Amino acid sequence: MLERYKNSYLCYFLMYNFYYLSWAIFSALISIYLLDKGFKASEVSLVVSTSFLTSMIFQPVIGMFSDRYDVKKVNFVLFTLAGIGGLAFMFASSLITITIGYSFVLTLINGTNPVMEKIASSSPYQYGKIRIWGTIGYATGSWLAGMIYQLISPSAIFICFIITMILCIIGLLGTQTPSELGQNNEEKTKTSTLFHNYKYLYYLIIAAIFQGITNMANTYIPAMFQNDGLKVSLVSTILSFAVLCEAPLVLFSHKFMDKLTNKRLLIIAYSMITIQFLCYALNVWLPLKVIITLITKHPSGMLFIMINLKIVSTLVPKEHQITALAFVQTLRNLSSIIFQNIAGQILDISSYQILFALSLIVIVVSFVLVILFKVPSGKDQKLFN
Repeated sequence: MLERYKNSYLCYFLMYNFYYLSWAIFSALISIYLLDKGFKASEVSLVVSTSFLTSMIFQPVIGMFSDRYDVKKVNFVLFTLAGIGGLAFMFASSLITITIGYSFVLTLINGTNPVMEKIASSSPYQYGKIRIWGTIGYATGSWLAGMIYQLISPSAIFICFIITMILCIIGLLGTQTPSELGQNNEEKTKTSTLFHNYKYLYYLIIAAIFQGITNMANTYIPAMFQNDGLKVSLVSTILSFAVLCEAPLVLFSHKFMDKLTNKRLLIIAYSMITIQFLCYALNVWLPLKVIITLITKHPSGMLFIMINLKIVSTLVPKEHQITALAFVQTLRNLSSIIFQNIAGQILDISSYQILFALSLIVIVVSFVLVILFKVPSGKDQKLFN
């Protein structure tokens, strides 16, 4: 029985579904949770941006450990610590304890994310057939968080988080580390060559702006909809359906990701968030705002996750790719800190409409960088078949 379970599709389902479900349950409604506790928007930004700061500090370390040691063992330790952190966070009440607890858990979850994405493209199964369970898990977690929050209690969310992390660990224990992600020698963890790869450094700027500004939006979109008069349960339902809208991209990634060039994919992703932020800045009719959210919010994010894998694979040698992905995540965390803090300050004195209008200016500037980016097509990578 255990032999049949080892490296089976079931263990990948458990690991991916409950990893992303746990992530959504813990973080999807953090802005509503803290605002309902009486904290200001700037304090919410402090909590979230601190989690990005600690993630930024530890991300390269986790990446180097994952390059040097068996990623399965590394992930097991990090997932276990995240579950313990979730238990402690349930009892946090002051701004300091909430900040420490949230940062601890999110650092561990963020730290494992590049490896989780790489495993999906290196497993015995097609990328889309593995990664789709992450999409379904995140959608389920977003919806479940809202139901638990409204029907049971906000703190019950964190009990659910602990249970789902245990299920994720059960899945992890059944997987087998792909040969290209197995234990490597110390020489392969040297990262100096990355800092002489100028196309990779240029890409880091593009990725940092995209991920930082969309992370900021993800923090405040639930509160924006609540401010528009929607109940928490309805907001969580909208967000869960928004996640499910990325499912076609995941399922059919093998149809287009290897065929379209890196630059064209970047242009598509940036076009999607431009439309999304323009809609919020103009404060359009609420049903239209919901529709645009469904079409662009998570599909653009999922598309960028796949683009990131492809571009890093195109620009960086295999032995440095986990570290390179970790540096992308590090810059994501740094830019998220900046955008989160600016957003909190803006919302303390102004409106969501002004916030997204100013954000749109930044997106346009980054869009210009994308157009000027001379990146190889990446059609030779074949990551998604």
